[in-house]
Amino acid sequence: MPYLPLFPLNLVVYPGEKLNLHIFEPRYRQLIGECLDQQTTFGIPAYVNNSLPGYGTEMQILELVTRYDDGRMDIRTRGLRVFRLLDFENPAPGKLYAHGDVHFYPQPYKSPLILPQLIELVEKLYGIFKTEPPFNPDASQPFSYQIAHGVGLPLEGEYELLTLENETERQEFLLEHLHEVLPVVENVERTKERIRMNGDFREFGELRL
Repeated sequence: MPYLPLFPLNLVVYPGEKLNLHIFEPRYRQLIGECLDQQTTFGIPAYVNNSLPGYGTEMQILELVTRYDDGRMDIRTRGLRVFRLLDFENPAPGKLYAHGDVHFYPQPYKSPLILPQLIELVEKLYGIFKTEPPFNPDASQPFSYQIAHGVGLPLEGEYELLTLENETERQEFLLEHLHEVLPVVENVERTKERIRMNGDFREFGELRL
């Protein structure tokens, strides 16, 4: 089983997602410096509810944007594939950072099927907020990963999505979530509209009794 240097963060990264990072802690400056020198990858296991429940994403460094005089760095990265931690050692022998034995899942492929109702509900959600939906059906990244950060999932929900290996399962998971969240969002927007109206000057017609 491969060992992967680990950079735990309180977030979920999906395969195909791009993430900019500012590296300032000595242990992670060492980790990123070695990855740059050796052209290797590292892992971001999701840190959820003060623990590492086990899943994360392998990351590729796309670009070293800035290296500061004090050793800090700004880098651009991209998620490659999901892994599950089999063990965790902190720190790794002779290192400042942690590493772990991991099981990699296959790199996700773009599913030819996007559930029509899922597209409809995502467009409805963004229509409420009067913004463009954050997806491109022609992109190589699976549809579920494209929209996951933009449909109101809590961190725990984003993590649960990461653990699902099948694109159809992930889309069905998001569909169920949107069925639950859309009525809440619509009710909030109606309430906000009523509050705005109460501050306006309104004209009422004569009552004929």
